[in-house]
Amino acid sequence: VTLKKVQDINSAKEFISSISDLNKTASHNCWAYIVGDKGETVHSSDAGEPSGTAGKPILNTLQKYDLSNVAAVVTRYYGGVKLGVRGLIDAYGSTVEKAIQKAALNKIVNYKKYKLQTSYDFLDILNYNLKKLNSEVISIDYTDVVSVIVQVEEIGFEHLEKYLMEMSNSGKLTIL
Repeated sequence: VTLKKVQDINSAKEFISSISDLNKTASHNCWAYIVGDKGETVHSSDAGEPSGTAGKPILNTLQKYDLSNVAAVVTRYYGGVKLGVRGLIDAYGSTVEKAIQKAALNKIVNYKKYKLQTSYDFLDILNYNLKKLNSEVISIDYTDVVSVIVQVEEIGFEHLEKYLMEMSNSGKLTIL
């Protein structure tokens, strides 16, 4: 199994072709890829194996781990033992799963950023609450007011946004 981080469909196809070229004598180079920020583009191929026995199990395993921007190629050399449909499905899925478990994966995180202005008096309280809300202060500029840029993962931004709106409505800070 060969896994690779890819940015788009073209880079996935280039990777798949390069692995297939390296393993020309293999019986099968079956593959799947998922691309897009939310894994919106997927494709797989059984590459000559019976329909649904290779590409789909590879793809299902990538999806099981919520992976995106990744391509997987499983190279198989026929060894004389027929695995049958169930055996092929299990073999392709489990080999990809083992490869994923051994791989160093990078989490893709989308952030939402906020630019704020507040007073010196409110800064300590703001910092305390920003930490409680799992946000990160990226920069602080001190002038006649304090300008703060903060970021939070998009997945959990609702709590921070609610807090910032409450503080803005009460005059404690301004959201720019």
